[in-house]
Amino acid sequence: MQKVFTMTGTVAFDPSTLKYNEAGLIPAIAQDENSGEVLMMAWMNMQAVEKTLSSGRVTYWSRSRQSFWIKGESSGHVQELVDFRVDCDRDCLLVVVRQTGPACHTNRRSCFYTAVRDGDEVELMSPMV
Repeated sequence: MQKVFTMTGTVAFDPSTLKYNEAGLIPAIAQDENSGEVLMMAWMNMQAVEKTLSSGRVTYWSRSRQSFWIKGESSGHVQELVDFRVDCDRDCLLVVVRQTGPACHTNRRSCFYTAVRDGDEVELMSPMV
């Protein structure tokens, strides 16, 4: 039987207690604070977690650039941290954000703009103007 993590009050958060993959990364899902819409998924390493919590600006780890990526730093499409949540297995994060502009690099509100319906791909939203 798997041991269940139970908190009996508040405890200090330690990013090293998260379960990172072999590359030292953990998936982070960004969700809009008002609509509950899933905006995107990206990766964080321990330092990105720390930077996000200390700055209030969501910071990811870019695997392609091998560097930190503060959401909105160059595009202006900022993600302001509202809530930071850890899943039950401690291997995935949910960052509830106040999103300015589109979250997706394709200029769409969400990266999840394509659905598969009846075997066909359907575009659910157009790029924002």
